[in-house]
Amino acid sequence: MKPAVLFDLDGVLLDSKAAMLATLAGVATAALGRRITVADLPPDAITTPRVGVLSALGIPNPDELCETWWDAALATAAGTRIFPGVLEGLTALKDAGTATGLVTLQTRSRLPWLLPQGVLDLLDTTVCREDAEPKPAPDGIYLALARLAVAPHDAVFVGDTLTDRTAALKAEVVFAGAGWGYAGTDALAAAGSPVVLTDPSQIGPRLLDLIPKGWPTRRQTTA
Repeated sequence: MKPAVLFDLDGVLLDSKAAMLATLAGVATAALGRRITVADLPPDAITTPRVGVLSALGIPNPDELCETWWDAALATAAGTRIFPGVLEGLTALKDAGTATGLVTLQTRSRLPWLLPQGVLDLLDTTVCREDAEPKPAPDGIYLALARLAVAPHDAVFVGDTLTDRTAALKAEVVFAGAGWGYAGTDALAAAGSPVVLTDPSQIGPRLLDLIPKGWPTRRQTTA
């Protein structure tokens, strides 16, 4: 059966940390009627659900406010880019006959202006916020695998947060932590992630070597 590598978007394929923090600050500014800067956000803002961050700032009805202002704030925030090595890694996976997919909390309407078309063309399926229960639920991973006709034991999920790790464990797929992302190498390792990658250049066919026979009975570490 063809194997698959699935990816989270933000912090894994897309360097968007600065833009996400700026978006949070922008929405908070609009809601509170006073200037909120990135420095005013909680220290863990980048790994906390946006509703939790906005609620902590004293903003009522954060879900409704995000519906109104999030897309405009994100679209005008500067700083998003594909991590170096991502395009080459995805291309190598496709050349090796590996199925690829995206499981993200971003909405489908945002993908064309967050990702270059060349990257989108290398993804066999994309599961977005509106398609499945969001992570840490495993539903998005299950949906991507069903679309690709790939069994969980033949798949790797690359994510950068503990939420991603939980979703992968629930879905019974190998989890590879992206140490360059939002949570960071130390947090992923401290949480017991069996595989922590250190550089986006590690995206490629060698990720399939992480799938052990008899998963999940053995742990691996990748430097």
